[in-house]
Amino acid sequence: MAHRPYGKHLIRGAWIGSATTFASQPIDGLSHETANGDAKDVDRAVQAAEDAFWTFGYTSRAERAAFLRSIAEEIDARADEITEIGVRETGLPEARLQGERGRTTGQLRLFADHIEVGEYLDHRHDPALPDLKMVQRPIGPVAVFGASNFPLAFSTAGGDTASALAAGCPVVVKGHPAHPGTGEIIAEAVLAAITKCDLHPGCFNLVQGNTKELGAALVQHPLIAAVGFTGSLGAGRALFDLCVSRPTPIPFFGELGSVNPIFLLPGAMSARSEALAQGWAASLTMGAGQFCTNPGVVVLMKGPSAASFTETARLALSEVGAQTMLTEEIANSYRAGCERVADMSGVTEVLNSACDGRRAMPYLCETTGDEWLANDTLAHEIFGPFGVIVRVKDREEMIAVARSLEGQLTCTLMMDESDSDLAHHLMPVLERKAGRILTNGYPTGVEVCDSMVHGGPYPASTNFGATSVGTLAIRRFLRPVCYQNMPDALLPNDVSGV
Repeated sequence: MAHRPYGKHLIRGAWIGSATTFASQPIDGLSHETANGDAKDVDRAVQAAEDAFWTFGYTSRAERAAFLRSIAEEIDARADEITEIGVRETGLPEARLQGERGRTTGQLRLFADHIEVGEYLDHRHDPALPDLKMVQRPIGPVAVFGASNFPLAFSTAGGDTASALAAGCPVVVKGHPAHPGTGEIIAEAVLAAITKCDLHPGCFNLVQGNTKELGAALVQHPLIAAVGFTGSLGAGRALFDLCVSRPTPIPFFGELGSVNPIFLLPGAMSARSEALAQGWAASLTMGAGQFCTNPGVVVLMKGPSAASFTETARLALSEVGAQTMLTEEIANSYRAGCERVADMSGVTEVLNSACDGRRAMPYLCETTGDEWLANDTLAHEIFGPFGVIVRVKDREEMIAVARSLEGQLTCTLMMDESDSDLAHHLMPVLERKAGRILTNGYPTGVEVCDSMVHGGPYPASTNFGATSVGTLAIRRFLRPVCYQNMPDALLPNDVSGV
């Protein structure tokens, strides 16, 4: 398929450019002039979404389910083009993007199935006087920020967009500047589905750009009712502060990152330290370490097994070749983070491979439990294939390290049956720290299903009662409404007859 010069905005069903442009930098080294939105573009897009809400917010569940399935079909119809431009823009391998496309269409279809069942509405009816009926209703236009590390599953038509549309909320996507072409092709698929399903064209809009002012204008627009965001702690916290300081504050559902610690308990270490080290190295370097669930920290007790683990991990990581990072900015930040840790007292460098441009190599260091507890900067995320081993003296210090953690997306226990007592003491701590707790597995795989939680206490996310993956994500964009003594003819479709 011949494709227009990419990176335009989609507003109210029309492709438009902007007065200014920015040069995107795909991995092929060729610059592409891409639309760079401003506050006027944001206003047009949000106004379109608001206009659409008065019809889209009152569509039936069956209509929205058909829309979600149609988006998935249109994405599948553009599979080869999506993969081609995605590889060129991000440097991710074809197989990774093909798998991510399947996840994207899978979660669209999952939400279609979910809303057809209708349990998410949480119907409640008290027939006693007065007659009360309660149901969850869509909140209004939602802003979604595309993520750099998942150009499909967490971006234009990713989980935030899918769950908002499923709820009945029109969406304005702020495309990520690292992959404007990928974002445009996906938006093209959404527009085709809008046309096929005869929906208001303002129910989905895409604004492209690479300025902080663009994102600020979007979250501060008075008609935006909520924000979904996946990205860095710094950018997410700045947007969160803008949301809560508005004249009318709105919820900001930000997933901001995590170091995802793994606790290696003594019994498991005695039985399989080398296998644990090899598994950790593979998880740590998956996708050049650019997963929000990347397990950047392992905590273990001193002893022969610890030395074996460290050496095996070093050898395994030294065999990992250079991997292309998503952007030059991310690669530069990774190198700066490694250099910062290398200069810290109390940290021993185990492996420091050279990095060239956007090509990253693994970095491994180790420290003691005492040093970890004394230096909270060691717990800050370094986005990339960065790992730190924390050697603790005993179980009490391991529990102290767990208590010192900030909020996490995941925490993992590697254990055998003999470790049950220590695991029992760690569990209450980890439950307060993370949204997902694993045993004898690695956190880099996030299943899209009913029971998944992808979120956690701050700074993992800004709202630890929510998730950005799984069907529970729809609850972010709903609010309960109670109808008292209301004639059925005035009730929304989802309430009448309850």
